[in-house]
Amino acid sequence: MVCPMNPAARTDSITRPAGTSVFEAGEANFESEVLQASLQTPVLVDFWATWCGPCRTLGPILEKLADEYAGAFRLAKIDCDKEQQLAGMFGVRSIPTVVLIQDGQIADAFSGALPESQVREFLKRHGIEPAARIESPEPATEAGPDAPAETPQAAISRLQQALAAKPEDAGLRLDLALARARTGDTSGAQAALDALPVDLAEDDRAKALAALLAMQQSLSTIPPAAELRVRVERDPRDFAALDGLAVRGLLGGAATDAMQHWLSILAADRNWNDGLARKRLLEAFRIVDDEALISATRRQMSSLLF
Repeated sequence: MVCPMNPAARTDSITRPAGTSVFEAGEANFESEVLQASLQTPVLVDFWATWCGPCRTLGPILEKLADEYAGAFRLAKIDCDKEQQLAGMFGVRSIPTVVLIQDGQIADAFSGALPESQVREFLKRHGIEPAARIESPEPATEAGPDAPAETPQAAISRLQQALAAKPEDAGLRLDLALARARTGDTSGAQAALDALPVDLAEDDRAKALAALLAMQQSLSTIPPAAELRVRVERDPRDFAALDGLAVRGLLGGAATDAMQHWLSILAADRNWNDGLARKRLLEAFRIVDDEALISATRRQMSSLLF
């Protein structure tokens, strides 16, 4: 449930416990307490208003988790009536809207009063768990931290063997569909995605597969790369051509060039085609495996948006 923005203001207030993990944010402290602070600790930004009914449901859940997680993340409360410019910068159209900021970048977001279990899952997908569990190191793998990354072909072989032993494991089927889609083999990937059980529909892997399939399907309407390059040389502000080159580049293995194309569009006109460049970048972050590239691109995107 969500409330549309800017109804007649009301004077009701939402009470919440005081504590270092929960704080009021606004333009005055957003740079230091949210963006800069998120380089050390993830910050969950709650856009709310006193008149918003669903905010009354979600707010206490977020505050409870902020206390329970004991510093694993901080909760920034932004009153949209007082901070309309910040809300506008984030494109907030309904509340509550919750945005996760990590490493100075927008990592993810959701709208509406989610139940506590779904908020916990949202945090877990981004590696945020109660402090007691975070402090427990994960078991080391036999290959060691410096081992080369697994190739998609090797992943397919490994997952096929695992699935043969556990044919009913939906998670393994999802992993296999994503690995095949990454090699360009999309046959059956959409069917695998559509057949996912409800508890996996919001899984990061499912979102990555959906984003990858959407990119691949968009190729049918994108001209050949040679034609696109000619168009860009003729007119550097032909953003449709730049976007097409970026999509083809991403799917062709040139992720760095692709992201630079979208950043160029964002720098020139971040609202072009209803913010398509930003949406493409967020999809690319789900698809690409290069964490260093993603982190660098997120920083650039953040500097352009904020």
